[in-house]
Amino acid sequence: MRQIVLDTETTGLETSADHRIIEIGAVELINRKQTNQSFHVYINPEREVDEGAASIHGMTLEDLKDKPLFKDIADDLIQFIDGTELIIHNAPFDVGFLNHEFSLLSEQSGRVEDICKITDSLALAREFHPGQRNNLDSLCKRYGIDNSLRTLHGALLDAEILADVYLAMTGGQITFLADSDEIDFDSSVADQKIRNQNRNKKLNLAVIRPSKDELAQHEAWLDFLDEHCESGSLWRNLTTRGEHN
Repeated sequence: MRQIVLDTETTGLETSADHRIIEIGAVELINRKQTNQSFHVYINPEREVDEGAASIHGMTLEDLKDKPLFKDIADDLIQFIDGTELIIHNAPFDVGFLNHEFSLLSEQSGRVEDICKITDSLALAREFHPGQRNNLDSLCKRYGIDNSLRTLHGALLDAEILADVYLAMTGGQITFLADSDEIDFDSSVADQKIRNQNRNKKLNLAVIRPSKDELAQHEAWLDFLDEHCESGSLWRNLTTRGEHN
């Protein structure tokens, strides 16, 4: 299974204002493992960079004038992503800009969706963590991913960080189970990082024991189930089975 984690930086926020891509960074995952294959280019946008955008990624047109145009790297990009699952944080933004760039090359240009499956990691994060902040920095903090080098946004660095976040986020209950040395995971690099960080930590979970009244109510409910269910209460069946094992 080949996946590509991708990020872009742009001159501004709106393709309708003819803003352009200035950087593309992408890293390859094979069977949920990061490889040493990546794609990274800076691009001359042939227009000024908005001050707001420059304050985020630190690049201006002057920095990019000697870089290739999008048309010069388009074929290499297509070759790298063709037929893969693209994982992008806030995918509509980046895919919209990529499609805009392709449309400027030719009116007959296809869309990224035509050659790739698109997975929006932001939508996944909102599903897993509703009502919480799900930007990349917040997810790094939540999953214990090191983003200390992220002083400015950069497409390749952000793609590498997102790969770790995505693998951690979609790897199951790794953080909770990480204390057990007996668990054998065939897991991602990100999962291994989390296990290493938590290996010497102990979960300090509160144990709340039922009162006598609560135990009596529980037994009364089980009596009701025994009376009205042909096979009796599942709880008592499991308890009895456990006593004999």
